[in-house]
Order: sequence, then C-alpha cells, then structure tokens
Amino acid sequence: MPGRNDFNLRPMTESDLDLVLTWRNSKRIRDISYTDHVISIAEHRAWFARTAQDQSSLHFIFEFSGRPIGVVNITKINQSDKSCTWGFYLGETDLPKGCGSAMGFFALDFMFTKLDMHTITGEAFAFNGESLTFHKRLGFAEEKRITGGLVKNGVRQDIIIMHLTLDAWSEIKPVLEKKFFTDRTCHV
Repeated sequence: MPGRNDFNLRPMTESDLDLVLTWRNSKRIRDISYTDHVISIAEHRAWFARTAQDQSSLHFIFEFSGRPIGVVNITKINQSDKSCTWGFYLGETDLPKGCGSAMGFFALDFMFTKLDMHTITGEAFAFNGESLTFHKRLGFAEEKRITGGLVKNGVRQDIIIMHLTLDAWSEIKPVLEKKFFTDRTCHV
C-alpha cells in the first residue's frame, strides 16, 4: 500500500472532462451507476456547466502519485443541517491495493473537516456488494432499503441507503488511518 503522501484530492476541472467521461462510460462504471446509458460529450459538458453553478455540489479528482485515478462527487450539500451525499468510483483499474480505501478516507475526512458536515449519506444498489462492503469498512451504517427504488437495465432494483455521522467518523478515523496508511494491509 502506498503512503498517505502519495494521494491527493483536488477539484475537478474542465481539463479532466475527457478522462472522466471515458471512465464514466466504461461498462464497469455504468453497471453500478444510476444512469446506465452511454453519456455524450455534450451531455457531459452540460452536466459540468450546471454543477459549476450549483452551490450544493462539489466534484473532485482523486490522484495517486500525481495520476488521476478516480472521482468523488459530493452532492445535496446542506449547510443548515450539515449533511451531504457522496458518490465515487475508481476510474483506473491497474492500481496498487489500497487506493480505493485511501480515496474513501480522504473524501470523508474532507467532508467532515473542511465542509464541516455532521452526516454523510451513501447509496448503492443492493446488488453492489463491493460498494456495500466498502461503506461498512469506512464506518457507514445501513439506514434503509428502498425496494424497487430504481429501474436498472429494465429491472426494478433495490437501493441501500447508508449514513456516517461525525461521531462515528471520529471513532473510526484513527483506526482506519492506522490500517490504511501504517499497517499497509488494507484492500481496495
């Protein structure tokens, strides 16, 4: 596992859009995303232009050794109740073990410390066991299941809603930090 200083979370810029679109349109990412059609460059650029005007969302590129490897989206930012929703994916696949864990750690720490959030919500299809396990490893607790919450490839799929509070993060953060950046034993 690489060290903590090998990673960086930075704002997404227009120069990232082609790479992000390639990742987002990959079958691997579309299979687990709410939107599963192939996104056109015009649609992608329109999304980015809208988000630049949207004060309730932030979009980041996660880097490993200066190389962009993933995306973190923070949406539904609500400063009055200190809550937000996050989404993420690793766009690259040829990565050392632990890059996903590092991305989760950096993103959550940013939301709790820099954005001053109290509650972070994550969502995943019930069939996406990898994402559900990932959230649990980061300290999230399952809040509810929305039965048939969204149609995916013509089939109604359940959605799992999870949350992580600042109190829970404060307890688990030192454990994760040691595991992810000291023990060098974490996986994805």
